[in-house]
Amino acid sequence: MTAMTTVVGDLNRPLGQPLDSREDPQLLRGRATYVADIELPRMAHMAILGSDRAHARILGIDTKAAEQLPGVLKVATAADFQDVMPLPCIWIPGGVESHFPPHPYGLPGARPVLTGDTVRHVGDPIAVVVAETPKQAHAALRAITVEYEPLPVVTRADHALEEGAPQLHEAVPGNLNAYWTCGDRERTDRAIAEAEVVVELDLVNQRTINSPIEPRGAVGEYDAATGEYTLHASTQGPHNHRFLLSALVLGIPFNKLRVVAPTVGGSFGTKGYLYPDMALVLKLAKALGRPVKWVDTRTGLMNSTVQGRDHRQHVTLAGTRDGRITAVRCTSHANLGAYPSTIGPGVATALMGRSITGMYDVDAAFCEVYAAFTNTVPLGAQRGSGRAEAAFLMERLVDRYAAEIGQDPAAVRRKNLVPAEKFPYDNGLGWTYDSGSYQENFDKALALAGYADMPARKAEARTRGRRLGVGLATYVAICGVGPSTRMSQEGMLGGTWESANIRVHPTGEVTVTVGSASTGQSHGTVFAQVAADVLGIDPELVQVYEGDTLKAPYGQGTYGSRSFSMAGPSVALTAGKVKEKMRRAGAALLQLPEDQVVYEGGRVCERANPENGKAFADLAMACWYGWNLPPEIEPAIDETTHFDPPDFNYPFGTHVAVVEVDELTGETEVVAYTAVDDAGNIGNPKIVEGQIEGSILHGLGQALMEAAVYDDEGILVSSDLRSYALPRAADAPFFALDKTVTPTPHNVLGAKGAGEIATVPPAAAVVNAVVDALSDLGVTHIDMPLTPEKVWRRLRGEAQ
Repeated sequence: MTAMTTVVGDLNRPLGQPLDSREDPQLLRGRATYVADIELPRMAHMAILGSDRAHARILGIDTKAAEQLPGVLKVATAADFQDVMPLPCIWIPGGVESHFPPHPYGLPGARPVLTGDTVRHVGDPIAVVVAETPKQAHAALRAITVEYEPLPVVTRADHALEEGAPQLHEAVPGNLNAYWTCGDRERTDRAIAEAEVVVELDLVNQRTINSPIEPRGAVGEYDAATGEYTLHASTQGPHNHRFLLSALVLGIPFNKLRVVAPTVGGSFGTKGYLYPDMALVLKLAKALGRPVKWVDTRTGLMNSTVQGRDHRQHVTLAGTRDGRITAVRCTSHANLGAYPSTIGPGVATALMGRSITGMYDVDAAFCEVYAAFTNTVPLGAQRGSGRAEAAFLMERLVDRYAAEIGQDPAAVRRKNLVPAEKFPYDNGLGWTYDSGSYQENFDKALALAGYADMPARKAEARTRGRRLGVGLATYVAICGVGPSTRMSQEGMLGGTWESANIRVHPTGEVTVTVGSASTGQSHGTVFAQVAADVLGIDPELVQVYEGDTLKAPYGQGTYGSRSFSMAGPSVALTAGKVKEKMRRAGAALLQLPEDQVVYEGGRVCERANPENGKAFADLAMACWYGWNLPPEIEPAIDETTHFDPPDFNYPFGTHVAVVEVDELTGETEVVAYTAVDDAGNIGNPKIVEGQIEGSILHGLGQALMEAAVYDDEGILVSSDLRSYALPRAADAPFFALDKTVTPTPHNVLGAKGAGEIATVPPAAAVVNAVVDALSDLGVTHIDMPLTPEKVWRRLRGEAQ
């Protein structure tokens, strides 16, 4: 692909500059409009009754008392939504046999919008109330009585596959959604059998709960005069949700549904999914003839919004005595929860399995995943999904291997990094890495962290009753989802391209509309920088719109760190079309042959006489009027691009965590954290830096405190922020951040994903650091989260 002429980061051009986010003022002043802020005339309020049992048959639901309460407009159960189809699953494990609940169109089904026969997890929705106020709706929920017949419960994927385990779905024998593999099993097993050194680990990558600042919400409207529906929702994929809801859930014309995403207060992957509330508010708005609003609670979110991670793995690494890794093998049991979420099976298989070798040049690798259903909240994406689980297993194995052969963990890593001359690099598992400077990146991180000084720092810490440990973690994170054809081979039932439209107004101002939808990534700032850079104009002249299916071109949404590397190139390519049209129009206005004019710095001028030219605003007005344009040039400037990349992009990096463990309490403090990431060319360093810091803290949360805990009855006991720990400001360490830059050849910006990449390595880096701090006690592994009690017990010699 031809490289873009723009030099990203040129001080004379807007792209690559650390401009302030234009979205920040309204957020900081409380003037942004979230779903909870939407107020419409005659709006009613919906509340959802979720099951308080993890697995049970519903013998009866009594709603009579609830229907008589003040303000109640409607109480509905599954019987009221017989014409609504189940939510579909659109990412199945690619290339293998898989089993799903049924869907009328023969697609993989997920869940009904309300359950009428059997509940399969706590929070499974079984009834709704619509009332005049939220308080009245929630009061009515408490008046509904449900008679259950309890059924056996299973909450672990490996247990769900055992003979005699409770069965969740008739169409899914043995609870097995799919057995999925990648790599070369025979070659890998042979390499392990012949290896000089073999290390093995049993790992638990625990289930965690996505916790965006804004829980989910939805407002449904129906216009009886036109038959049109409008859904306002906290969604990161309004266009996809429009198609899926209209065609595959509600069975209404596509043109009769509009989806609008107002300000979205974070997602971390949770808001790209179809949820029952979306269809419910639309159907109830039509039934009642008035808008219907639903806003989740924090506990409701924890019992209904997709959760993350949850793999139990047996992993093996083989190598030579001198430190060369020869094989890696992984057997993983992935917990999909009670139902397949919209894309959950793909997250649990391909994103994890194809990524297990990371930055290392490994001759033989194999991964097998058993994806199973259990009585827990459905599994979905969480920042760094799949790739974080893969990096954790590989980086823990490398440390165990280094300890086994008596070498420094840094030396082992350096010996096995993919060398620069091997790019593009086929990792043998299905990914072909586009570009990389792994050695430079690794060395830069170690120097910045002061890795050579760690022995002295360890000795000093012991004088204070603290154990200092240092942990390394490298990663490669597949990003930039498409390409569409390749994603179809991975089991994606849909396209993954992206789009942008640019209109130039007669005043010289520019409107950019994109198919992606921000969940807090400052799209309005960065996409304006892209357009302004290509067109050679001030970014203040550019306004960006997104998140409304009525106004924006069709696009696939925001997920998988794809916005800047997918929508960004769409904007750049579209701006290039605008530029070319202006150049041709300018030639006509200057009465010169087209080959004698150039577009430079926001104007068209004569190549041999730059003073003879037309400014951007003059060209915009001329095209708006359409005077004296040749017949082959249409009036006005309105261009669109749909961009489907030739391949993914592969950001990478090296992180170094330095921890101190208190010998008396077992408390772990991350005292320093170094991250050197490579996301190719960067559009706005200030925004990316914020993404990096937030991503690191997300990963530290999993390492040290976060865990979704289910008891034997399938009750989520960590269902609020009193029992589910999240990192706070005081838990944030000192960050030392830097970067290397190896542009991808797969888009015109040379950009790789950045939004979630720094969540991939922190858990491994921190666990490696704590194990290093305790290694003289014979500690070789501690399961996450590394709570003070757990570490305290290991300090005193207790087994895990």
